[in-house]
Amino acid sequence: MTQEVAQLNPTAKEQIGDYEIDLIELFYRLIENVKYIIAAALVGALLSWLYTATMVDPLYTATSKLYVLNAGDSAINLADLQIGNYLASDYQEVFKNWHVHEMVIDRLELPYSYTEISKMITVSNPTNTRILYIKATAKSPEEAKNIADTYASVAQEFIATTMDTREPNLFEEALLPSAPSSPNLSRNLIIGFMLGFIAACGAITVIYLMDDKIHSSEDVEKYIGIPTLGMLPMQDDRHNAVRQRKGGVSA
Repeated sequence: MTQEVAQLNPTAKEQIGDYEIDLIELFYRLIENVKYIIAAALVGALLSWLYTATMVDPLYTATSKLYVLNAGDSAINLADLQIGNYLASDYQEVFKNWHVHEMVIDRLELPYSYTEISKMITVSNPTNTRILYIKATAKSPEEAKNIADTYASVAQEFIATTMDTREPNLFEEALLPSAPSSPNLSRNLIIGFMLGFIAACGAITVIYLMDDKIHSSEDVEKYIGIPTLGMLPMQDDRHNAVRQRKGGVSA
């Protein structure tokens, strides 16, 4: 049959070999399967919810704050403010000292190593301020608050004795967290929904690209290069058998 096609249309082989992706046809194929795409997206969101609810432990974050001082007198000038900003940056290094971590572990009798507890602490200094934010993340709200407050207290003592400077003031104690800070259920649901959506679209696209069957007269002219003169409806064997029985009864 390939030889006959080649004889009828010399460029048929070239047209078959030069396969092009019809983006419009692909778009309509996706529209036709939109119910499966939505179903896959909902399944992805459901799986994400189940994973978040059953496999991920909630974490709580508490924040205590220290106010960095420069001089003992009450007069504050521009130089004091600049030096205070530099000190705030220096004081962040205090929370990387393993002695500080060990002091917190001993006071609270925590079952963590200093490496583990160091990953539970985040210290930041907002721009143009002399306030240190000490954020502690733990599996219970009470533990998160205790760790944040203890780090603030230990840092005050460590800075005064080790750095030979005035200790920072406690600007704000940590509040007891009322809700977990992670996992973010809404974000995970959106991610699961999008992953299911993308997976379904990808599967439909792959099936479309691998489908080399001829489905319509347009496909015949497109891939083989032969115009269609007419079409005959297909009938299955059961329909033919019924017609033969009817013909025999009539006879």
